[in-house]
Amino acid sequence: MGNCCRSPAAVAREDVKSSNFSGHDHARKDKSSANVKKAITVLTDVKKENIEEKYLVDRELGRGEFGVTYLCIDRETRELLACKSISKRKLRTAVDVEDVRREVAIMKHLPKDSSIVSFKEACEDENAVHLVMELCEGGELFDRIVARGHYTERAAAAVMRTIVEVVQLCHKHG
Repeated sequence: MGNCCRSPAAVAREDVKSSNFSGHDHARKDKSSANVKKAITVLTDVKKENIEEKYLVDRELGRGEFGVTYLCIDRETRELLACKSISKRKLRTAVDVEDVRREVAIMKHLPKDSSIVSFKEACEDENAVHLVMELCEGGELFDRIVARGHYTERAAAAVMRTIVEVVQLCHKHG
């Protein structure tokens, strides 16, 4: 799973929106239908809640294989954050569900560090699991490398040092 949000796979906003997102949910099935699948519960340690009660979910920031990352604003503090919404419809196997659980567990476990995205909370509704975290602006490393054309050995070493230090910190914390 990871925090990368720009994989080639596309996910429609309807796949991850909660029941209170604006617009029409064409994917919603009639409750009286005999083919309605029971909604899965991914996170057992969080209560079911509507993400839009606490956060104003704004524009899309990026897409991944399982979900979409949005800019969101804490309604109480007005803090700008990122919300990675993972569509439950994309979680087709038990392994997919376990990957989301593991991602949340890892993010909760990591220490506060300026090089690691800080995790705020996870919540779940009938359509998606929402991971609210620090907003990191500035784009992706790959895009920076392509835009820059090439890095000097010194600049590349500085980037690699940061990456290796973060990996070391992650391993140190299990």
